[in-house]
Amino acid sequence: MTEYAFEMTGILKRFGPVTASDGVDLSVRRGEIHALLGENGAGKSTIMSILSGVYRADEGEIRIGGKPVHIRGPKDAMKLGIGMVHQHFRLVAAMTGAENIVLGQRGSVWRGKGWMRSKQRELEELARKFGLSVPMDRPVWQLSVGEQQRVEIMKTLYRGADIVILDEPTSVLTPGEAEELFRTLRSMKQEGKTVMITTHKLREVMAVADVMSMMRKGKMIASVAKADTSEQELAQLMVGRSIEAATANHAGPSPIRDQRKALGAILAVERLQVNADHGRQALQGVTLQVGKGEIVGVAGVAGNGQKELAEALTGLRPWQSGTVVYDGRELQTPSVRRLIELGVAHIPENRMKSGLAGSLGVTDNLLFKSYRTPARSRLGFLRKGGNRRWAEELVRKFDVKTPGLDAPVRQLSGGNQQKLVLAREAEQKPKLLVAVHPTQGLDVGAADGVHRMLRELAEGGTGILLISEDLDEVIKLSDRVLVLFNGTIQAEFRAGTLDRGDIGSAMAGLPESRGEAI
Repeated sequence: MTEYAFEMTGILKRFGPVTASDGVDLSVRRGEIHALLGENGAGKSTIMSILSGVYRADEGEIRIGGKPVHIRGPKDAMKLGIGMVHQHFRLVAAMTGAENIVLGQRGSVWRGKGWMRSKQRELEELARKFGLSVPMDRPVWQLSVGEQQRVEIMKTLYRGADIVILDEPTSVLTPGEAEELFRTLRSMKQEGKTVMITTHKLREVMAVADVMSMMRKGKMIASVAKADTSEQELAQLMVGRSIEAATANHAGPSPIRDQRKALGAILAVERLQVNADHGRQALQGVTLQVGKGEIVGVAGVAGNGQKELAEALTGLRPWQSGTVVYDGRELQTPSVRRLIELGVAHIPENRMKSGLAGSLGVTDNLLFKSYRTPARSRLGFLRKGGNRRWAEELVRKFDVKTPGLDAPVRQLSGGNQQKLVLAREAEQKPKLLVAVHPTQGLDVGAADGVHRMLRELAEGGTGILLISEDLDEVIKLSDRVLVLFNGTIQAEFRAGTLDRGDIGSAMAGLPESRGEAI
């Protein structure tokens, strides 16, 4: 029997004129945890989608256990023992964990409670085998994000998958939940399973993977064993240049920033209470400050009030009580235009939903916040020639790769879309920037560019409220870190005392977190 769980040879996949996978070769051994890395658009998701049956290759061969196979769809992949855990879970919220796992099994909808109880015992035994803690009898909507992910993993194992693909598996987990996931992956490896991971988090790759394969521009660049490389070398191999490591940014607060913060807070929030869309209270008496030139990070697992905080501070959502003061001026009611006038910039969580108009060109998107100014229009008419020259200058300055100023921005890569949003917001010379998940979905090279831009803004005096679920990013950039849990500030940490374990405990709401008193 071959030592390889699967082999992909000469895999070619085109989408119209774009070649997403250009003759890729990838061989993964049995019982191996293998990470597939690469910049956005490198082709790694295409390769995994071909292996899991989502796409069909135009050319090339796939062998499972040494035998050539034809994978025409996800059902074929599952029959061959290939299962995929998607980044966005595919669960029925009203059904229990056990019901979700057996959903789709022939006759499962019509079986009685006795059959379901026997299946639940079977699933509990499977969970113990792989070190998975899953409350099988509770509805999915009552489960934490980490528990929901374990249900998804159980679905693949229950269906007999020997090759398990995980797409960005830690993007919504606390550090503690990520460690639990790593233990599960190691248990799967010990049981002879082969695990494929696609991720942007090099720290986690080094923690759990045995081998890393890198792709660039649709081609496979190299495969290296963990023992033969480092985080820095992986980053440089992926993007072709040196990247700053994702570690704490400094041993203490910047003296320059301290001088600016002494001039006063650019943002002061007192006892803010905000409701979510469904009427439930999302923020419960939040108090925080951001100084001039200070980067304040807000860490937390998704769903703990981050979305509502960002929307309230940028004029998109009303608050029920509390005070919001910008640069010494109290804001009575939310108003997007008023906040822009006061110098508040915003990098939204979903750049294509809230930050850009995908069908419009680069110039039009850059004009969204400044088209009323005398520099951009006169007597209600846009200054087309001047605006085009201005847009060209911003594109050069922020290194936005685009086929042209009139090209619809939906055609740009995720990294270039984010650079475009940053260019527009930074051009306003903001006093405060609310940045929400500014590097979500970006590769390590694009993320490094965004981090540099945020630091430059802070050094120029802009106060930055950084809301991110990426703990490495928060630790790397922040002067202070606030942990949001269940709509309240659970703990505060200052640069020089940023400990991943303590912050992770606070993110999980554990009392042993050693943040400063709030």
